[in-house]
Amino acid sequence: MDFDQLATFVYVAKLKSFSRAGQKVFRSQSAVSAQIRQLEQAYRARLLDRSAKSVELTPAGEVLFEYAERLLRLRDESIQVVADRGDVVQGPLVFGANEATCLYLLPDMFADFQRRYPQVHISIYRNFSHKILQRVEDGSVDVGIVTLPIKSPTLKVHHISRDRLRFMVSSRNPLAHRSKITLEEVAAQPLIFPRTGFTRQVLDKLFRPYRARLRVAMELPSIGMIKRFVAADAGVSFISESFARDQVKAGEVKLLNVEGVDLWRELGLVYRRDRSLPRAAQALIAVIREHKKFPDTTAAAASD
Repeated sequence: MDFDQLATFVYVAKLKSFSRAGQKVFRSQSAVSAQIRQLEQAYRARLLDRSAKSVELTPAGEVLFEYAERLLRLRDESIQVVADRGDVVQGPLVFGANEATCLYLLPDMFADFQRRYPQVHISIYRNFSHKILQRVEDGSVDVGIVTLPIKSPTLKVHHISRDRLRFMVSSRNPLAHRSKITLEEVAAQPLIFPRTGFTRQVLDKLFRPYRARLRVAMELPSIGMIKRFVAADAGVSFISESFARDQVKAGEVKLLNVEGVDLWRELGLVYRRDRSLPRAAQALIAVIREHKKFPDTTAAAASD
C-alpha cells in the first residue's frame, strides 16, 4: 500500500468510476483496476462494489476512505511544513474560485505571484462559491475567492472587489443608442440568462414582477458564451461591468444603465481563521490584496 494507490482509491470513490478516476491520475482504466486490486489485497477486504452503471464503497471501503483522506492530507501538510522551514517560499497551494473569477480577475494576479514565487505549485479548484466555501472549511482548499456576503464564524474574509452589474446589448441593437432604459423595457427583450450562480439569483429576483410576460430566450453556462451571443444580437443580458470591458472597447457591445436598478457583485478572499496557513498561501493572500486595494469594511461585517 502506498500514497499513490490511496489517491487513486479516493478518486474512484468520489467519481464512482474507474475511467474518470484514471483521467484524474493520468492512468489507464486497467492500471487503476490493478491499483485497487493491490489495495484490496493489502487490506484483505473488498473495498468497492462494481456494477455496470456505477462504483460504490463497501462498508470496509467507507472506513478506508475516511482514513485515506486523512493520510493524504497529512502527507500534503508534512510536505508544506518541511517546505516552510526553508528560506524559499515553495510547495503546493490549492486555490478555489468560480470560472468568471478565474478568467477575468486572477490571470494578472497569478502571473505576478508566479514571477515572485516560481517554486509554488498552484492547483485551482473551480466551482460555485458555496462549493468553494465547503472546501475551505474542510481544509481541502487553502484559499478561495467567493461572492459576498457570507456568514461563517470559521472563515476570515477580505473584501477585494466590487463590480456593478449592467445591462448589455449588441452594438447593432436599437437600444444601443440609448443612455438609459427602464426595467419594463428590458423585460420586453429576448433575455439571455446565466444558467446558475449569483447573477442568475439576482436576475430572478429583479424580474419577478414581470415573470408572467418575461421571455428568457436562452440559458447559457458561461459568461464567455453570454457575451458572444449578445454581441451577435441573439438577445440581451446583464453582466458585471469589468467582464465586458474588452467587448465594449472593441465596439461589439454597449452597457446601459437601467433606471432605478443598482446591482453590485462583491467578491471576498476567504480562508480558515483557526488554521496556520502555509507560507505560500500567506504570500498569495498578500499579492491579491496588493492588487485589489479595497478597504476591509465588508470583511469586518462578514468575519468578525
